[in-house]
Amino acid sequence: MRFRHPDGTTVHLSYCTNVHPAETLDGVLAQLRDHCEPVRRRLGRDRLGIGLWLAKDAARALVADPAALRALRSELDRRGLEVVTLNGFPYEGFGAQQVKYRVYQPDWSKSARLAHTADLARILAALLPADVTEGSVSTLPLAWRTCFDDAASRAAHHALTTLARRLDALEELTGAAIRLALEPEPGCTVETAADAIAPLAALATPRIGLCLDTCHLATSFEDPNTALDALTAAGVTVPKAQLSAALHAEHPRLPGVRKALAAFAEPRFLHQTRTLTRPLRPGEAPSADVLRGTDDLDEALAPGALPDTAPWRAHFHIPLHAPPAPPLASTLPVLHDTLTRLVGGPAPLTRHLEVETYTWQALPPASRPRNRAQLADGIAAELHLARELLTGLGLKELP
Repeated sequence: MRFRHPDGTTVHLSYCTNVHPAETLDGVLAQLRDHCEPVRRRLGRDRLGIGLWLAKDAARALVADPAALRALRSELDRRGLEVVTLNGFPYEGFGAQQVKYRVYQPDWSKSARLAHTADLARILAALLPADVTEGSVSTLPLAWRTCFDDAASRAAHHALTTLARRLDALEELTGAAIRLALEPEPGCTVETAADAIAPLAALATPRIGLCLDTCHLATSFEDPNTALDALTAAGVTVPKAQLSAALHAEHPRLPGVRKALAAFAEPRFLHQTRTLTRPLRPGEAPSADVLRGTDDLDEALAPGALPDTAPWRAHFHIPLHAPPAPPLASTLPVLHDTLTRLVGGPAPLTRHLEVETYTWQALPPASRPRNRAQLADGIAAELHLARELLTGLGLKELP
């Protein structure tokens, strides 16, 4: 969906297709038919934006066969779908029964990550709507924090500078300005927006900025205004933002709260869990001396694993329109505050917004959609909520 900002800028809203992942090109085409078009129809729109996730094999097939790429573009048009952003974080296997740490491989020290992301940029340049010249690709924030030494850091820096040059050449060839967006995530080398400033400044290229995921931001207890003030002061841009909500437990010491949290501990995805050892001061970014955490929710629930006198937040993407029942909550207010800052001012700080709730089938059993129709209903409800937030900030929905 497209929205007109009061300054005249077009802001794009999409939803990410990693919620129904496919590893092959045939699977991607089936997604468009079985999921994306039904969501569009539920919203009553002639055009719906999707943040396309393309696994390594699907991306390779499109790059190797220009006819297949043209056919994908035609299929998008036929089904009333448009693509201005790709999710390049998962490389492959995102639909596996256990993803966990695998999602961070290959990292940016590996040549395969550069090759895959370059493929995605070429594909996106060909998929952009005729009246759009700017695209974005989100990616992992360098690497998972372990086994990332100085040599790996240098290799990642070289890969990203190489990609920036390729993106420059791609724009010269096609006219499409594709930008990469590193997505801070708890547990990674770049965990917070504050962590991103130094590596992005070192790259010194406008081709690479930040993907601000509001679930990750909230999980690390970052204040949206503090984070965005620091990014703006450092000259770091936000090519893309992902609209998502984390799981929040106000009183994790209580047995009933811990029991409710345990229902969200599941074997497929990591659910990094964080708490603060003291309240943050105004304008303070969370740092290692005040932020405590575990790599997964079941680890946090082990006796004594985390301090439990202050709220906990877990990296579990909660459907935007359906917060968990008390005593738990979601961090939707953080999303609202972030969105207000991103697009509620005199000029938007980003033009690409993507709803990214990929955890529908990881929810506690009673909350999971039981069929495609229920999943489409839920995704449409999330997009409707995002639409209401945007129009409430003064943006006008476009046909």
